Amino acid sequence: MRQRDAFATDLPRERLAELVDALVEKGWYVGEDFLPAELCAELYQELGAMADRDALDAAGIGRGQEHALRRDIRGDAIRWLDRESQARRRYLEAMGELQQALNQALFLGLFEYEAHFAHYPPGAFYRRHLDSFRGRANRVVSTVGYLNPGWPAEAGGEMVIFDAEDPECEVARVRPQAGTFACFLSASMPHEVLPTRLPRASIAGWFRRNASLGGLVDPAR
Repeated sequence: MRQRDAFATDLPRERLAELVDALVEKGWYVGEDFLPAELCAELYQELGAMADRDALDAAGIGRGQEHALRRDIRGDAIRWLDRESQARRRYLEAMGELQQALNQALFLGLFEYEAHFAHYPPGAFYRRHLDSFRGRANRVVSTVGYLNPGWPAEAGGEMVIFDAEDPECEVARVRPQAGTFACFLSASMPHEVLPTRLPRASIAGWFRRNASLGGLVDPAR
């Protein structure tokens, strides 16, 4: 059996069940050591190589005509995840396993997953926001997989998740340590990335529901 196929069928079932239960009960989940260390190491090396050769794009906010670069809001650089390497294929196949688990347990009708590498240079941050655009609820569940090994406590860069009913109330603070995986409801859980003191590496992703009309996927990636 190929290694990537083995990974796709070896996701920890008990952790998947734990994740599903947490989404139902709280709207968010954070699990340490959820992702395999060796996969995180491969993805971390790939993202570092992209950053070294300036192969990343400055991240913006909004889509289509509303898309804009706002360094006062977010300072990361991204590259959309493709299937060009075994590590990327393995990660996407793992997310396919998670998509199937979410659909089977919660009947969410998730039909697609999109994701990008995210590289935060020292000093970068992302102000508090929701992942689902106003009037567009097709992004249903958000994910973040962290890639940095041995992240020091004093390095900052944590993702803060706020309560859905009280956006001033912090419910989780996630250290961006390799293997940690966060998952939350896109339209209801405000979150932010605190300023980082070291280069910070992650994969941000979203499971989408088809909100299309007339055969057009809403919105296009």
